[in-house]
Amino acid sequence: MIRTHVLRTWILIACVLTGTALAQSPVTVTVNLNNPGPAIPDHFLGLSYEMSHVLPDAHGAHYFSPSNTALIKTFQMLGIKNLRVGGNGADSGPIPSNADADSLFAFAQAAGVDVIYTLKLKNSSAGANAAPASHIVINDGAGLVCFVVGNEANAFVGSFGTYANDVKQYMAAINPRANFCGADVNDGGTWASDFANTFVGFHNVAQITQHHYLGAGPANGGAKGRNVLLSPNALGGYARLRNGIAPAAARNGITFRLSETNSFFHGGARGASDTFASALWGLDYLHWWASHGAAGLNFHTGDTVIVGGGITLVPPYAVFLTSSQGQHVHPLGYGVKAFDLGSHGATIPVTLTNSAGVNLTAYGVLAGPSDLFVTVINKEHDAGARAATVTVVTNSSFTKGQFMLLAAPNGNVGVTNGMTLGGAAINDDGSWAGTFSPLPAPSGGTFTMNLPAATAAVLHLQ
Repeated sequence: MIRTHVLRTWILIACVLTGTALAQSPVTVTVNLNNPGPAIPDHFLGLSYEMSHVLPDAHGAHYFSPSNTALIKTFQMLGIKNLRVGGNGADSGPIPSNADADSLFAFAQAAGVDVIYTLKLKNSSAGANAAPASHIVINDGAGLVCFVVGNEANAFVGSFGTYANDVKQYMAAINPRANFCGADVNDGGTWASDFANTFVGFHNVAQITQHHYLGAGPANGGAKGRNVLLSPNALGGYARLRNGIAPAAARNGITFRLSETNSFFHGGARGASDTFASALWGLDYLHWWASHGAAGLNFHTGDTVIVGGGITLVPPYAVFLTSSQGQHVHPLGYGVKAFDLGSHGATIPVTLTNSAGVNLTAYGVLAGPSDLFVTVINKEHDAGARAATVTVVTNSSFTKGQFMLLAAPNGNVGVTNGMTLGGAAINDDGSWAGTFSPLPAPSGGTFTMNLPAATAAVLHLQ
């Protein structure tokens, strides 16, 4: 079966190079090299976990431990640089011990990530959190980005004013070297803006943090959810959320981050969040926010999550799950890795000429004067899906290029296994042998490729 998947991938690559795919629709991607944007932060890529993953298991072992080498290898292979711990478990479970926190931060150091750490607020107090939080500042502070007070506190705190007073009490009780973020709610940005405006001038406020999901998992299963993930209308929702956060952040001179996000809440939608559609969606989602000024994203994941009513379940939207060989990377993880390949540098605006209205997006990242990455995502899918003849226009200084294809068997966005990146699967032991393939020689800095429906390509142009 593995050989079959690899063969199908090479057939797709042949179609890209020779144009033997289905009838093509023309799309031109013009890269605006004279107008580079800000650099994508080094720690942009992140994951978010329930606080329960910080606690020891029944045998006293920690998931986040420097001895969990398989997990460390998967983090590093995917390019994960930030780890947020919180979720519903932050306010429903016990406060982790000093030993639990030390193990978490030792893992973070070994994996090369920094940490956003949620402090318990519901049925707790500043006094109860002061000693364990101060321990983290004193002993583990090098890996700490900030503390967040409570998880989605708008669900149990009466008003933002009450919440702001709670945060101030925590600030006063904890070691003064501690930094804080907030408001960490899923409300369209109102509390995040209030947080920025309330705490402007506070030296210890590091960042605005916001949660975001496209909708409820149980209502978006199967093809319905896949269509939501790949709809061009999703971009308008991102823009509305950004407009609710970014102005306050810019006005107050701080950055913003989606510290908990994924496709659909309540653990995700079966038949959508766990399919190849999520790989294409996640790649697009990451690039959209990177090109619109976010400091980073943390996909909520884990072997289990705690959803409404305190129910614990294995989430369909997981980036990966623990297996007997290490970590089994799910489709969303392939999108994460594809983003990692083409996201180290400054964002570059691109202009699309797309008269046929192909459901396609493209993003540019300038890694250096002679290294340009262009990611093109063809979200056409199911019956009637169109391939695209993509022309990428740079300038005459770019004389060679290569590409890596993100693809699923038969272009099926509903599959949960069998996808490849660069012609190879990601293995449970954290290894991956994907490779770039050469593009046809350009003409005057203009590159042309044929991109099948339901695929994405990361182009490296030099």
